[in-house]
Amino acid sequence: MFGTLAIASAVVVAAPAAGLLGHRQLKRAAHTKKLRITSPNGIDAAGFVRIGGIDQWISIRGEDLRNPVILEIHGGPGASNLAFTPRTRAWERHFTLVRWDMRGAGRTFGRTGPDGQGEMSLARLQRDALEVTEHVRARLGVEKVLLVANSLGSVLGLRLARSRPELYSAYVGTDQNINAGGRERAAYRALMDRLRAAGKRKELATVTAMGPDKSAWSPEQWTRYNKLLVTSDPLTFDTMKTVVLRSLWFSPLHTLRELGTYMKAMNFSERIVPETVTIDEWAEGTAFRIPFFLFQGDRDVITPSEPARRFFDDVTAPVKDFALIEDASHFASFRRPDRFLDLMLGTVRPAVTGEPLAR
Repeated sequence: MFGTLAIASAVVVAAPAAGLLGHRQLKRAAHTKKLRITSPNGIDAAGFVRIGGIDQWISIRGEDLRNPVILEIHGGPGASNLAFTPRTRAWERHFTLVRWDMRGAGRTFGRTGPDGQGEMSLARLQRDALEVTEHVRARLGVEKVLLVANSLGSVLGLRLARSRPELYSAYVGTDQNINAGGRERAAYRALMDRLRAAGKRKELATVTAMGPDKSAWSPEQWTRYNKLLVTSDPLTFDTMKTVVLRSLWFSPLHTLRELGTYMKAMNFSERIVPETVTIDEWAEGTAFRIPFFLFQGDRDVITPSEPARRFFDDVTAPVKDFALIEDASHFASFRRPDRFLDLMLGTVRPAVTGEPLAR
């Protein structure tokens, strides 16, 4: 979800003034203990790998290497999922989880800064993702990996699932971003309705003047729109504070300096947004040769469930399923990680392994 994370990150970077450093250290220590993997067949490996001509950060964690391997495609753009590792610790009992900081994101961005990121385009990110896939297959000795894509990363995820089904055991989209060549305007219309209902005349006038064609918006208009999306919906705003901001601030995997880099990476990566909003997912294809799953927050105002459901209904796949995650906005899998895991174990894992697995 491009842009909106910058709001949370700005608060995180400013947080030391509130005298929270001591509490942060205690929470980080507790998270560090929670994240220890001691099982004999487990893995906890992280470092830079040469991908697409630059060093890119890859983390691999799991308690049993015999479990299915997830390759997670994060959103943003430029919003690494590494900070959510404590929230998704239970996933690692049933899956080996690979988290990759794309070029322009997280530690990959921090390695060489903006001048060292090279080409920033959806096509380049897709080629990088294929290299990461091949690296993971070789590193872990698996034939296929399970794609789990979040938010803007789901645009890339759909392209990978369509183009290289021999590499992936299934596709799972959450906070699924559905573009329709500029025709999809559900989130825009819903925002106008919320502003109108709240009597926010000035904000409503701003959004009305921008118009619904997102491909014509300036970076400043995108920033304004994203801020209104977050602040106009109580659940989304609460999620930003209690899930995103807290995960960043208490992350044992990030220094204070890295939190600043995190925000800079998102600002840098916004340059790929205009390319993504013109995509038409129906034109790119609704036929998938691998199991296909969409798990969407039932109250997501950023990537609403309605467009995702319409696209899902038109998808053909060997197996497919759609589910709503209750009481969840955007970042549904991280606000409700237990519910997401239930869906993964109840529907996805059986399709991938042929065997049901209870928690």
